[in-house]
Amino acid sequence: MNNKHPASGFSTRAIHHGYDPKDHHGALVPPIYLSATFAFPTAEYGAACFAGEASGHFYTRISNPTLALLESRMASLENGEAAVAFSSGMGAIAATFWTLLRPGDEIIVSQTLYGCTFALLHHGIGEFGIQVRHVDLTDLAALQAALSPATRMIYCETPANPNLRLIDIAAVAELAHRQPNITLVVDNTYCTPYLQRPLELGADVVVHSATKYLSGHGDITAGIAVSSHALAQRIRLQGLKDLTGAVMSPQDASLLMRGLKTLALRMDRHCSSAQAVAEALQTHPAVQWVTYPGLRSFPQYELAKRQMKLPGGMIAFELKGGIEMGRRFMNALHLFTRAVSLGDAESLAQHPASMTHSTYTPEERAQHGISEGLVRLSVGLEDVADLLADVHQALAKCSRPSVRPAATAAHVLR
Repeated sequence: MNNKHPASGFSTRAIHHGYDPKDHHGALVPPIYLSATFAFPTAEYGAACFAGEASGHFYTRISNPTLALLESRMASLENGEAAVAFSSGMGAIAATFWTLLRPGDEIIVSQTLYGCTFALLHHGIGEFGIQVRHVDLTDLAALQAALSPATRMIYCETPANPNLRLIDIAAVAELAHRQPNITLVVDNTYCTPYLQRPLELGADVVVHSATKYLSGHGDITAGIAVSSHALAQRIRLQGLKDLTGAVMSPQDASLLMRGLKTLALRMDRHCSSAQAVAEALQTHPAVQWVTYPGLRSFPQYELAKRQMKLPGGMIAFELKGGIEMGRRFMNALHLFTRAVSLGDAESLAQHPASMTHSTYTPEERAQHGISEGLVRLSVGLEDVADLLADVHQALAKCSRPSVRPAATAAHVLR
């Protein structure tokens, strides 16, 4: 695919990579190819496509010109060789797992994961003869001790959903690759390639819920996996084509490319506003603890500065009074919308224990660092003064009938 800007900056590639209007009748916006199937000029060409000997498009579940442009653009932004697009982030994760793991294999995963990923591991692949082991990946000695001849994959989110625990990708990659046949997969949803590029730090596969910041507008569900050419081809022909069928629609691919054009601008705004909100929460007397990678009180502040360009748009905190005060705070919000998901233009607030992480039992949430009173904020693109006013008025409505001793964010990261 034509690429006029091979050495260009991030935003230039997000807007231009892989597309030249003169090749498409001058259309500034890439066309959407709605066809499910594609005609072959000859029977021999069709056979060559199915045999993998020709690279033409023949069925949209496998490839499509609109999807191919998106995939090329995402591979460029993540500094990978190839990408595969999916209908959801869970489609990308499931296809990667089902492609690369077999009965008898072992997958080591970090302690805190998105609720549906946790469910897929324990109620999906874990019931097909694949051993799932949770390990504190911030403890490299614990990871080293956990590795076994059966280990085939290490999987983590960084920052983790919802408590923002970070994993040192370079350090984990170095340990993983001492042993042959281990694939390191990193969920980069919270950061996007604008803030963090795990492949450059040694990861083998990066997955995204592109529903979130990559799209940025809350109007599609989508997923992406980025890796080497060889791994991407396996994930496409096995995990996507045969095992999940979780193909992204061409319309959604077009909307996602529209979102990528403003990704850098949006992430800068998300991060600057989240920093202001986190600082306001940290100094408020009603707040028990707040965790945000841009705060000096964040236990992994130095790792955040080293691994991430900016600290992101997500905040986790708990009020004095726990879950009841958290609910009171959420119900008092006017500008923040009570909704799951994240990365939209609109600021969102949700309660993970009863919403996105309700697939965990209470005991599992305690074990994996997800407190019952944790509130998660996705700081959007509204004027920061309005966001701060909304947070302050909601905090003012939170009485404190039982005040626990002061705590820090460190306890949710243990």
